[in-house]
Amino acid sequence: MSPDYPFEDGATARAVIGDDGTLTEWNEGARRLLGYAAAEVLGRPATDLLADGAAPPLVSGPRWEGTVGLRHRDGRTVSVWLLAHHRPPHDDRPTDWLVVTPLQGGGPDPADDQIDTVALTQSPCPVAIFDERLRLRRMNGAMAEVLGLTEERARGLRISEIGGKPQNETVERELLRVLSTGRPRDMQTYSRSGGEERAHAWLALMAPVLDTEGRVHGVSLAAHDFTENYLARERLQLVNEASVRIGSTLDVTRTAQELADVCVPALADFVRVDLLDAEEQRGTSEARLTAPVVLRRAAHRSVLSGAPEVLIQPGGLGTYPAASAQADSLIEGRTIVGSISPGDSGRWLSWDAARSERAGTLGIHSVMSVPIRARGVTLGVVVLSRHRRPDPFTPDDVLLAEEITARAAVCIDNARRYSRERDTAITLQRSLLPRSLPRTAAVDAATRYLPAARAGLGGDWFDVIPLSGMRVAMVVGDVVGQGIQASATMGRLRAAVRTLADIDLAPDELLTHLDDLVVRLSHEEGGGENLPGEVGATCLYAVYDPVSRRCTLARAGHPPPVLVPPGGPPLELTLPAGPPLGLGGLPFESAEFELAEGSLLALYTDGLIESRERDVDASHRILCAALASDAGSLEETCNRVLRALLPGSDAHDDVALLLARTRCLPASQVATWDIPADPALVAPVRKQVVEQLDVWSLSEAAFAAELVVSELVTNAIRYGSRPIRLRLIHDATTLICEVSDTSHTAPHLRRAKTWDEGGRGLLLVAQLTQRWGSRHTAEGKTIWAEVSLVEED
Repeated sequence: MSPDYPFEDGATARAVIGDDGTLTEWNEGARRLLGYAAAEVLGRPATDLLADGAAPPLVSGPRWEGTVGLRHRDGRTVSVWLLAHHRPPHDDRPTDWLVVTPLQGGGPDPADDQIDTVALTQSPCPVAIFDERLRLRRMNGAMAEVLGLTEERARGLRISEIGGKPQNETVERELLRVLSTGRPRDMQTYSRSGGEERAHAWLALMAPVLDTEGRVHGVSLAAHDFTENYLARERLQLVNEASVRIGSTLDVTRTAQELADVCVPALADFVRVDLLDAEEQRGTSEARLTAPVVLRRAAHRSVLSGAPEVLIQPGGLGTYPAASAQADSLIEGRTIVGSISPGDSGRWLSWDAARSERAGTLGIHSVMSVPIRARGVTLGVVVLSRHRRPDPFTPDDVLLAEEITARAAVCIDNARRYSRERDTAITLQRSLLPRSLPRTAAVDAATRYLPAARAGLGGDWFDVIPLSGMRVAMVVGDVVGQGIQASATMGRLRAAVRTLADIDLAPDELLTHLDDLVVRLSHEEGGGENLPGEVGATCLYAVYDPVSRRCTLARAGHPPPVLVPPGGPPLELTLPAGPPLGLGGLPFESAEFELAEGSLLALYTDGLIESRERDVDASHRILCAALASDAGSLEETCNRVLRALLPGSDAHDDVALLLARTRCLPASQVATWDIPADPALVAPVRKQVVEQLDVWSLSEAAFAAELVVSELVTNAIRYGSRPIRLRLIHDATTLICEVSDTSHTAPHLRRAKTWDEGGRGLLLVAQLTQRWGSRHTAEGKTIWAEVSLVEED
């Protein structure tokens, strides 16, 4: 006896045969029938119990019944009617066969038995009566038709033995509850009985059978078929589930997988989603599609482990001729349903021997191909197949598949549109960022930019700008907001920074001018009224001089940089905070630091250290640890920082990172002279310059340098203020001539007239150098010119 069936179990002979043909269970009723104890037969082949000359029954399908000659333990032959159920795996039980036969029943019942007083034959509903041991006593013709057994064959069997399915065991537990409590119960079940061609939904009404004194003598079971209502409710629930589960992201592949997941196993046993490539489907209608059709596998799902139906993996391409289900439904623009007979793959699979063989092996019998269309555009096709479920696709299944596919099509189209627009926007944004960094004598630099994982487009930027005197400017910035507007604002601010850097403004002055620009942009964003707009930004600007090894920085609401001195621990530079750009009217302050040669400077935007999983301090510690393990390669250091802070590159905000390792220009590459304010001394100065170039082995640049120095020094003596200083700086590619004085008047080019005796000096300088300019300093100004040491192609 078991807890689910507390009565004596010997009234039914029951055995279980494994898929390998050996006996795995043998009850007391089986011992009574054939005389063998369980220990004598368990583990032996079931065919050993067949009588001499008896052939094994030919079994096909999930259920079999028939009369078989069996050998009794005493040697005689016993002719037994057997009912066998092929049971699928359930819980820890493997696939097996349940074989039963009743040992009691089959004869006439006493007329005065209280159980048999219930009128059965006139009921239009299937009705069965079970006795006090829950064994079948009576049933009407409607129930016999549902079970596929006559009353005299089934009498004496339990409902779990008649059906052989887990659903029947659940019904039996409910019958036992009614028998124990004497209270009616009802339950719903969806299963396929032995006499049914397809599964039905049943409402089982169970009530105690009472005698005149109110004592329980059994249980009556009346079944009502509500399959249509059940299927309608299931379809509605599946459509609702599809609307919730499909389209949770704007990722095409994930949306296609969600479509496949929703349909399996509720609608099909195997689903594959194939899409036209974005370039091919753009603007495609069925009138333009012709066979063969090339589709890319986006997703698939199977009820079987390992998806043995799969011939093309996600991402792979498949070519489908006119005879295929995919091409037919795409070209015709409608759903197509087909059946595949055993041994005959039909025209849908005849074009592909591998598919035909796989379909035959798995027993695929019904296929439905639904085109994926949204907004008049064909996107692909979803193909649904059945092999475990025995029933073919019905017209209701077609309507359900089309409804789910239509919802998924809109989500897939949205995802494709978003991906296309996001890729375009990111391309635009990357075009606004430096494509490559300039090589400078001041620093070695490496950068990274990551768009936000979901929002994608942002306003972060970075730049490295060569300045006069071998100096270099480094900048990172972050425009508030996401999208095209943020990228456009970023492009304008980056252009403004480069323009302001070209006139050699100090970092605090540059941020002041940049703040004025953001205020104007915000005013324009507000419609020209005195209303605050939505434009805002943060920025960090640094200028490094490799001659003095001093770095001047200023920030506007931006995270301060991290400095890693050679051989020292990382530390955050302490800078005046400065207000974010766009507030207007507030001052910015600079700070100056002396950096040892080989120092590593890390500038970044807040997207690198702000995370939903940890606080900023924890992120800052991770950043410092990643920078501390610098192995020499800036590119590898960038990668290590991103791996540490953004594993999987799943950034919630866009990220800009700029790493710079400082260089130092040795004193041997710099020469300085104090110039007396006497025009007669210009010639000796030219001579000293030529001699210095000879020392540097730069005699090939002596002609241009001599003329440039002559013009710049003469202008300083004539129009400037004392003291006047000349400085020459060189690296491998450039010679720089600088003349400084205390006047704040900047020179400019002018067009000299034909008979003018002067006015052509700066024009000559511009022709002899690759670039020239002036910068203001605290003491006055510096005029500089760069002479190339590399021959142009």
